[in-house]
Amino acid sequence: MCMIISLKELEALRFIKNKIIYNGVSPSVRDIAKALGYRSPRSAALILAKLTALGIIGRKHDGNLKLLKDHEPNRGSAYTINIPLVGTAPCGAPLLAEENIEGFVSISKELAKPPYKYFLVRAEGDSMNQADIKDGDLVLCRQQETAQNGDRVVALIDDEATIKEFHHAGDVVMLRPKSKNKKHKPIIMSRNFRVQGVVVAAIKK
Repeated sequence: MCMIISLKELEALRFIKNKIIYNGVSPSVRDIAKALGYRSPRSAALILAKLTALGIIGRKHDGNLKLLKDHEPNRGSAYTINIPLVGTAPCGAPLLAEENIEGFVSISKELAKPPYKYFLVRAEGDSMNQADIKDGDLVLCRQQETAQNGDRVVALIDDEATIKEFHHAGDVVMLRPKSKNKKHKPIIMSRNFRVQGVVVAAIKK
């Protein structure tokens, strides 16, 4: 089926995409109507129905919107790959479980180099600001369970995802913040954590 999308639908899609990716929230029909300059939410609801029918957006179990495709006209798909955005924390489920995926973002293959698997997480806070990872940045990670000393990693601790610098000595692992804020302290562990991926790049908000 040929995908035809109007300028107004594209504007709505970009608004939804920015809200989900950079703010971590699903906009309401009224939010979308207001952003598009509509007085009535009905017009926005019709656009949502069209985007849903095209398979570009969908709904999660809780009713919130999620991105199923990254649609941008004139974007060369041969040079990009769709990477899952898993938000900021797994909330008790495995980090890459389907229920944690908020959508997919097209990333250049220059960054997400095949044949490795990748995912995106949204950085929160300032614990890695000296490593050029700031609050709200999208962090591109290569999916793997091992890391080398000095790697910036996404680790899972007590079912919560954290981004830190990895250091390993003997039976002890240190997850070290890189921050100007001295309240952040290293996390020292010997078990009960898992490396989920190694940071490749931070995509600025």
